[in-house]
Amino acid sequence: MKKAALVAFFPEASFGAALNCVGIAQELRAAGARPVFICHPGFHGVFAEYGFPEYHLNGADDLSEDRRQRYWDDFVQRHRDTFRLAPLDQIEAYVVPTWEAIVDTAVAVEAPLKQLLARLKPDVVVLDNVVMFPAIAAAGVPWVRVVSCAETEIADPRVPPAFSGCRVDDAAGQALFRARYAAAIAPVHERYNRFRAACDLPPLPGTDFIEASPHLNLMLTPQVVRLDRERPLEEPAFVFLDGCVRAEGPYVPPTFPRHDDAALVLTSFGSLGSMDVALIERMIGVFSRLPYRFLVNVGAWRDAYRQVPDNVYLDSWFPQPSVVAESRLFIHHGGNNSFCEALNFGVPSLVMPYCWDGHDNAARAEEAGVGARLPRYDWTEAELAAAITGLVEDRGLNARLSAVGERMRAGHGARRAAEAILARVGQAAARVAAGG
Repeated sequence: MKKAALVAFFPEASFGAALNCVGIAQELRAAGARPVFICHPGFHGVFAEYGFPEYHLNGADDLSEDRRQRYWDDFVQRHRDTFRLAPLDQIEAYVVPTWEAIVDTAVAVEAPLKQLLARLKPDVVVLDNVVMFPAIAAAGVPWVRVVSCAETEIADPRVPPAFSGCRVDDAAGQALFRARYAAAIAPVHERYNRFRAACDLPPLPGTDFIEASPHLNLMLTPQVVRLDRERPLEEPAFVFLDGCVRAEGPYVPPTFPRHDDAALVLTSFGSLGSMDVALIERMIGVFSRLPYRFLVNVGAWRDAYRQVPDNVYLDSWFPQPSVVAESRLFIHHGGNNSFCEALNFGVPSLVMPYCWDGHDNAARAEEAGVGARLPRYDWTEAELAAAITGLVEDRGLNARLSAVGERMRAGHGARRAAEAILARVGQAAARVAAGG
């Protein structure tokens, strides 16, 4: 009897990457494979909720379990004021410290990750991260790179630089950002390359912290927002999934005392953005005067809100894909998962970015005509109200996005990813059987 393939997922410590991998793992499980998840501290239980075994990367440092779980929350709290800066000024203030923290994590988990992979003996490792972990390259099995951030993560002369928020036609802005970014990132990039050398991996050029997998690279970018490249990313090495959305149970919206039959609008700024209570309270003030229903994800800060309007419902968590499917507008921070989910269900995006690839997805939503970009802080109540009303009531836009969503759902991106992963496992097994 043929042995079921053991697929080890290792997503970064963010819910976007984690839940994107859940979607692929669901399809792998349906195909008879055995998906498991390697967890960073703070994500224990996330994958078990979906019925997947978890293996925890503990012992990478001398911090207590509670302190490890609070690491990124504390990091964001220290840097939260930088979210008000333009992308160019975030380079030194936020992006470089973030890369330093990511490299610290890669170094700290190298030994326990190497030990865990030797014990698991997976048939393939699926890495959804922005940095390469040498233990994965040394595991002796195929590894798959998932690019669940914006497509800008893979550089190209025709593609705006990652984290810049530049439009495709802004050549001067792109050049300015590239030069400043390269200079600022040089010390941490050199440190990362020294770490790679110590692990017998070659250095990476430019400002890269991860290479393309020689086996398979999965790109989430939907066709409607894909960028033109000087060096195309072609199959079989690169597979564009046209989105990749996990399956959640159905969602029944609550009853609203006011506007209960009106269009539904979801607002979620991710696990980090929900910390910004003052911003969300200001937005709720605008929501209260609009003739729509609003669901707002406020994370762990539900008790910070004293008065909630009759057309607004707050919660600490929503089954996001199921809620987006019921919505007419999604207001979010530009996280790639949120952006892809909106497109997958034919819903326009109002992107209010604050860091990382959110800036790039905000620019792309505007350029591709699938939504609008609004500064996260520098807006008037009239501007926010007009942006919401304009997107909800634009029948032409909604009809076009509905067709986009139908095509994406028919493409079954998560299933296509699972098939591509299992094909690489089969190829590797055939090479071993042939003595190659």
